[in-house]
Amino acid sequence: MAFARVNGVVLHHQASGKADGPALVFSNSLGTDFRIWDEVAAGLGKRYRLIRYDKRGHGLSEATPHPYGMNDHVADLAALLDHLGVTRAAVVGLSVGGLIAQGLAAKRPDLVAALVLCDTAHKIGTAEMWNDRIATVTTKGIAAMADAILQRWFTEAYRSPDNADFVGYTAMLTRTTVDGYAGTCAALRDADLTESTRALKLPALCVVGDQDGSTPPDLVRSTADLIEGARFEIIADAGHIPCVEKPAETTRLIGRFLEDVGYS
Repeated sequence: MAFARVNGVVLHHQASGKADGPALVFSNSLGTDFRIWDEVAAGLGKRYRLIRYDKRGHGLSEATPHPYGMNDHVADLAALLDHLGVTRAAVVGLSVGGLIAQGLAAKRPDLVAALVLCDTAHKIGTAEMWNDRIATVTTKGIAAMADAILQRWFTEAYRSPDNADFVGYTAMLTRTTVDGYAGTCAALRDADLTESTRALKLPALCVVGDQDGSTPPDLVRSTADLIEGARFEIIADAGHIPCVEKPAETTRLIGRFLEDVGYS
């Protein structure tokens, strides 16, 4: 395990894959840690230097007191990449990780060569929705809303108690710290990256599961429409976390996109 104190917070991270390959960075979703990328990383590690990390308040990273701002998450990732000596990377972000990726591309364009935005948008949800979620998690805990979250994350076929992986990802969600979850909800509540994302000039791929209950295909498509030349792909039979439900298809789309834009 690797830990680093950057931007005032200790972040758990992992570097793997081809040590001298182009950097490929993964930023995960709300209520998850970097293990959601395990199978995708396995498929891309022969070609790229892979950087995965747990954002603040998630996984094994430090949970500073909430609330957080999106700028906190963006600055954390920028500081981690500086710490690791990464000067240029393709960044893959899922859900809030996609907002972090968009924010990083806007604030540190020197660092970002290309974006893969999975099941995310330039703005997600409403202030009322996020405030309700913050109130619930801080008074009743994540378990009180876990079922509703998991319905948005995964397809009905995947959500079976007989599916050991589903049981494991449920545990990942419910063991997220309250500060990390509530803090990141506040960051999502306050983030509207419409104009900064519209101004981006770099290769981008937007991907979404066809049964995503958190950021549906039309919302993800609207984000692709903001970025000149961005590609848009739908993954069949997947919810909000296609890197878990459909890792082979997710890996194929990412790999083909990076090859097509000459990131190798």
